[in-house]
Amino acid sequence: MTMEFTIKRLGHQGDGIADGPVYVPRSLPGEVVTGTHAGDSLTDIRIVTPSSDRVQPPCRHYKSCGGCQLQHASDAFVADWKQQVVSAALSAQGLSAPMRPIVTSPPRSRRRAVISVRRTKKGALAGFHGRASDVITQIPECQLLDPRALDGLAISEALAVLGASRKGELAVTLTLSGAGLDVAASGGKPLDGPLRVSLAQAAEQHQLARLAWGDEVIALREAPFQHFGSARVVPPPGAFLQATKHGETALLNAVREVAEGASHIVDLFAGCGTFSLPLAQAAEVMAIEGDRDMVAALDQGWRQADGLKRVDAVTRDLFRRPLMPDELARFDMALLDPPRAGAEAQIAELAQSDLARIACVSCNPVTFARDARRLVDAGFDLQWVQVVDQFRWSAHVELAAAFSRSHI
Repeated sequence: MTMEFTIKRLGHQGDGIADGPVYVPRSLPGEVVTGTHAGDSLTDIRIVTPSSDRVQPPCRHYKSCGGCQLQHASDAFVADWKQQVVSAALSAQGLSAPMRPIVTSPPRSRRRAVISVRRTKKGALAGFHGRASDVITQIPECQLLDPRALDGLAISEALAVLGASRKGELAVTLTLSGAGLDVAASGGKPLDGPLRVSLAQAAEQHQLARLAWGDEVIALREAPFQHFGSARVVPPPGAFLQATKHGETALLNAVREVAEGASHIVDLFAGCGTFSLPLAQAAEVMAIEGDRDMVAALDQGWRQADGLKRVDAVTRDLFRRPLMPDELARFDMALLDPPRAGAEAQIAELAQSDLARIACVSCNPVTFARDARRLVDAGFDLQWVQVVDQFRWSAHVELAAAFSRSHI
């Protein structure tokens, strides 16, 4: 039976929420909609009264593709909503902070994406999954990805034809590098001699900088480097990288502001050196990361760079072995960029340390707010929050924040 609902707000996944709650994808607050009530969701949705913030989606794939959730909303609405998501997470912990204007990456600037690929009777199909679906939507005119990354759709389909099972799905990570496209595939058939040869030939044909299949590098035409400050780093295949160079720069600028004047910095969850190496232009840095291959890439990048201060790259699981207050005593500033789970164990030790300054980078406002509460309770002031939207048109929110305490 068709029913009518009024959308009251957006949830954290970008869905409209009506009383019930009833979740209505691709709707906006204030809109009156009709549809079929199925469980806690609405299907066969029709917008009866559209919001003034509703716009024509800029991508022709939006209706069937699940890669974006908010192309139907104006840029101003999305920016305000993402700021509110962070403010609400802080408020839930009894906190507030000055919110700087959001920094949003431009369209077609994503330099890294994971493409889903399936073999078909006639070849292969590469793209993003539809919303709540295992159906893959082709995205030849995607408005998210850098056009050079979109060129990776062809090699993704070629890899699936060569090495994907008919029942399984290949996940292909495409990353733009200074040497060309860096490709890492997972979920394919086990490697054997003929498959290795076929994959290497495909990598050569498509002029890839590097091709990895599972844990093995199959072809390396040229080391796929990234610039972190003045250093050139070659991350391991499929390694974490900020989604856009624009977003990376915004986060780095925020971190540098907190680090101004610091001479000894510890970078916790350092990755391949996104922040460590630029900060080493002005300070000595200890960079700590749990992934050994990423630490090796960071260390090599530092050793080959000119004009940087000392960087000590250390492999350590900060979830199981966080730095203790006595280890933190040698630093005058700490930086954290943890995964979505946050850094609860490390935050507990930072709270007991004598550090006066901390910069946090987070991809999860909820765990950030939880960790911020612990720091504030230990005497830190949350000075400001900078929201960075490098996952344009998605519900994903990233931020940088500054903490300080004046009595140390």
